[in-house]
Amino acid sequence: MRLKLKTVFVLYFMVSLFGLIYALMQLGQRCDCTEHDMSRDRIISRLRGELHSLREQMNKPELTKPPKASLPTIYIITPTYARLVQKAELTRLSQTFLHVPQLHWILVEDSPEKTALVGEFLKHSGLTYTHLNVATPRERKLQEGDPSWLKPRGAEQRNEGLRWLRESSRGQQGARPDHGVVYFADDDNTYSVQLFEEMRGTQMVSVWPVGLVGGMRFERPVVEGGRVVRFHTGWRPSRPFPLDMAGFAVSLRLVLANPESRFDGDAPMGFLESSFLQGLVTMEELEPKADMCTKVLVWHTRTEKPKMKREEALQKQGLGSDPAVEV
Repeated sequence: MRLKLKTVFVLYFMVSLFGLIYALMQLGQRCDCTEHDMSRDRIISRLRGELHSLREQMNKPELTKPPKASLPTIYIITPTYARLVQKAELTRLSQTFLHVPQLHWILVEDSPEKTALVGEFLKHSGLTYTHLNVATPRERKLQEGDPSWLKPRGAEQRNEGLRWLRESSRGQQGARPDHGVVYFADDDNTYSVQLFEEMRGTQMVSVWPVGLVGGMRFERPVVEGGRVVRFHTGWRPSRPFPLDMAGFAVSLRLVLANPESRFDGDAPMGFLESSFLQGLVTMEELEPKADMCTKVLVWHTRTEKPKMKREEALQKQGLGSDPAVEV
């Protein structure tokens, strides 16, 4: 394991400090000079040995990871919308993405314009990103009190991310424009870092289980003989692709080769994923990942909507929280 220069300096400082403390302890004490000189020589010899060992470790090549440039880029398309927990959700998600090499985050706001909150957040995220926006038409938006499953959500935003990928690839020269993977990551799910390494080698469409979804412990493709033969799901398994949005990734090459493939915002409940995948792949061509779809590496979690009763009561008294403080 390659040591950082900062770590080496800290270790060298600690060893030097130990030597200094030892020398100070000897001040004013009567000693046999011959024995003292021999002890000092041993300490110096040991310190030189430790320093030589550290230098050797620093010079060792790191062989465990391939160079970043050789890795296919993972393009993450994430729809997001303004709400109290938005920044908290994006913060949690970005902290996961920071552990994934060669990742490009395409964050698409459901808004007629880009917001300062998301723009500033991305600027300080430390990630490679693209900031987009497109508003969902009013007739497709969920209204107050509507159940979350009533209408497909995020279709326009995912399509906007796909549009950007297709347009930006036309202007690329030199490097392979199709050397990558596209994944649709909602901002409220929980992702294992391992999931992204699983999907990185996707040739067409790769699939895996999703935990805590559809009123079940997990949903997953069922694999026999290395191929997907059916789906373990509790609702309408007859759908063309009964998968959760978090349960598949698509090669960028396939996306670019099918410019008309998109999500249908008018798709019936539960058919949004199928509306995109039907024109790209057949069930027999799906690539099972996560140990043949036996491991859960992504969870369909949701943050509880904060209760603001006390805040609302204080606002009526003119004592509400400072609106200038960004949450």
